[in-house]
Order: sequence, then C-alpha cells, then structure tokens
Amino acid sequence: MKLLSSSIALLLASLSVCCTNQDQNEAPELTGPYLGQEPPGLTPIPFAPGLVTTSAFEDGGVFSRDMDEFYFVRQRPQDRELETIIFSQEEGRWAMTVREGEDAEPFYRYFAPDGKTMHFGKLYKERTVDGWSETKSLGPAFEDINIMSLSASSRGTYAIDERREDEDGLLRYSRLIDGVRETPKPFGSEINSGTRNAHPFIAPDESYIIWDGIKDSGFGNVDLYISFRHPDGSWGSAINMGAAINTDAYEAGPKVTPDGKYLFFVRVVGTTDDNPYSDIDIFWVDAQIIENLRPQR
Repeated sequence: MKLLSSSIALLLASLSVCCTNQDQNEAPELTGPYLGQEPPGLTPIPFAPGLVTTSAFEDGGVFSRDMDEFYFVRQRPQDRELETIIFSQEEGRWAMTVREGEDAEPFYRYFAPDGKTMHFGKLYKERTVDGWSETKSLGPAFEDINIMSLSASSRGTYAIDERREDEDGLLRYSRLIDGVRETPKPFGSEINSGTRNAHPFIAPDESYIIWDGIKDSGFGNVDLYISFRHPDGSWGSAINMGAAINTDAYEAGPKVTPDGKYLFFVRVVGTTDDNPYSDIDIFWVDAQIIENLRPQR
C-alpha cells in the first residue's frame, strides 16, 4: 500500500483534511460519522465536496459494514490511471491512504452483511485476525460470467451483473440453499428488461433490488431503477426512481449504507470530446426516498 503523495497531501491540507502523513497540527481533524459530512435530505447532493467529490472521475464509493472505512476510486486527470482511496476511522478521527498500480484492486467493491467478506465481482477476500485474506474465487459456476458488480443479502443470496459486448446486460441471482451455492439464474423480465442492466444492490432483507439500466421509462440515459419483492417471493415491475434521483445524464452504481440510512450512487456531471465519463461524482441521499417508492399494501 502506498501512502498519500506529498502533492495530494498538500491539497487535502488546504481542504482541512487530516491525512496519514500530515502532522496533526497542519490541519484540523476530520471527525464524526460519514467523514464528518452534513447528511442530505431527499435531494441528492455530492458526497464530501473537495475531499471525495472533485472535478475528476470518482466511482465505487462504499462504507465497510462497521462504517469505520470508506473506499472509492479516482481517476488521475494527468494519466487516467485509477487509484483506490481509503478513509479509515480510529477513535473518531479519519485518516486517508491511497493505493495505486497493482494495489488499487477493482473498484466495484462490496462488503457482505456479516462484515467478514469483501467482494470484487467473481473474486472475494475474507476478514482474518491479521486483516484481509488473499483473493479467492467464487468457484466454477461464476468463472464464465464477466461480473462487474456483486451484492449479497443477509441470507447469502448474491445479485450479480454481467459486462457484455452488446451492452444489453443481464442480472442474475444465486441463493445459498442448505449451505450449498446454487448456479446463478437470471432474474425475470420485471428486472431484465430494456438494456444495460448493471450494478445490482440487493437489500439485506431481500425486500428490494436497486440497479441501473436504460428503459423506455427513463430520462434519456442510464437511470436507477428499483423492484420490490412481493409477499409470495416474486419481484415487482421495475420502477424508475424518478426525477429526484435521475436526470438526462448517467446515474449508476447504487449502494445503501450498512446502517440503512443513505443511498449512494454516481452521476456524470462533465464530459470531454474524448471521454464521456471525465467527471463522475459520488452523490448521496436520504434512504427514505426508497420507502417513498414502496407500494402501499
């Protein structure tokens, strides 16, 4: 792991961020939950402006299960190389490290509800007394699926996507039945409709799934959709999450914080002629927006 470069450290010092290689007196401490940020209401706002959200490309923002770590990736404007940035909280104080090169790892990272597993698509690591284990494979049933993103419920059900050349995208699930992992199966047409279905987030209690896709009901680009589970176990029709979340830009990568309070996602806010994703920001919004969409019974 490589610590913050001096140039980045100086930048963050000017933003009043306390970093791992700074003297404690150089900048005020960054303290409190959610990196000390003021929580949003029902209108999405950028997460940690100037600290996490900048004029560069950021993606994959996710908290660990204990809420003491926050991971995201940033694309360096000078060379477009990705680096993973990790904020860690100890005794109420946040510190920052950067991983780059081979240490950066894939950025579609997900922490299982038990806090013992960190998923990277078809790969994962397990929590040990010494930290995280070496990378392991989910097994043969997943090897031929080009998984970008995986999430898991408290029952062990996986929701996964597949990167495909035709951009259609296909979301699958895999349950844990009597301790045995089943072969992934496609969700029904309630979810797998339209194009580019990707990045599914399944609620810990499996009561809903949020993902991004392109459908006729959309706002003109990739939007966030949600499907609620019926009492009989079937899934309801996809619901566009509406103008409070979606715009005519690209919205994707939904994740709900482990405490269930906030929905995180990304939005394209700037493009260039040679890079349509030159500026992606991480947004957050009160998770009450999910309950407002839940069908009344």
